[in-house]
Amino acid sequence: MSFFNKIRGTFIVSCQALENEPLHSSEIMSKMAKAAQEGGADAIRANSVKDIKAIKQEIDLPIIGIIKRDYSDSNIFITATKRELDELFSAPVDMIALDATMRKRPRGESLEEMVEYVKKHKPEIELMADISTIEEGVRAEQIGFDCVSTTLIGYTDETVGKAVFDDEFDILKKMKEKLSVPIVAEGKLNSPELAKSALNYGADYVVVGSAITRPQLITARFKKSISE
Repeated sequence: MSFFNKIRGTFIVSCQALENEPLHSSEIMSKMAKAAQEGGADAIRANSVKDIKAIKQEIDLPIIGIIKRDYSDSNIFITATKRELDELFSAPVDMIALDATMRKRPRGESLEEMVEYVKKHKPEIELMADISTIEEGVRAEQIGFDCVSTTLIGYTDETVGKAVFDDEFDILKKMKEKLSVPIVAEGKLNSPELAKSALNYGADYVVVGSAITRPQLITARFKKSISE
């Protein structure tokens, strides 16, 4: 069964906390995912095998798995190499998200090799392409990704300062014209209104993370608004 046939709606919550963040804990992330499910989340995006396994003990929602790891020879850090794929193969994931930008990958591996590796060893696991440009989305569909997500808009050298909601979500409108795979809106969707607008402007699904699961950032937004 397709990942998108497993979920009951369009709302995916990203439950992540990095090592330098206050809520970094698999137990805490599992409870965060449970709270997200109770609030109506239709699927969860999670980082690390340990977190994913803990989350699966709490909830029965489909999971998009990633592993974030830094490499000295590349700026790519979201499921960057086959090493991360092998680790995620051991986790109960329904989909794996990879950085699918045009940037040089670690260890000289190519994105095409990564896709082929998953299809050979775990064909039941679907693939999400985290992209920053329309061109990257088109390429991702051509090489076999099952969906394309705007996760990395604003996080590459070519897109610094940009966001998926620029110009009334213009990138979503253009992606809808060029792609046939599902389009996922993710990145800086910090309000229910922005998330709903993303769906209205062409996204098939929306992922919200920091606005729900990173209280330090939520607090900082309140503080900034109050202090102005």
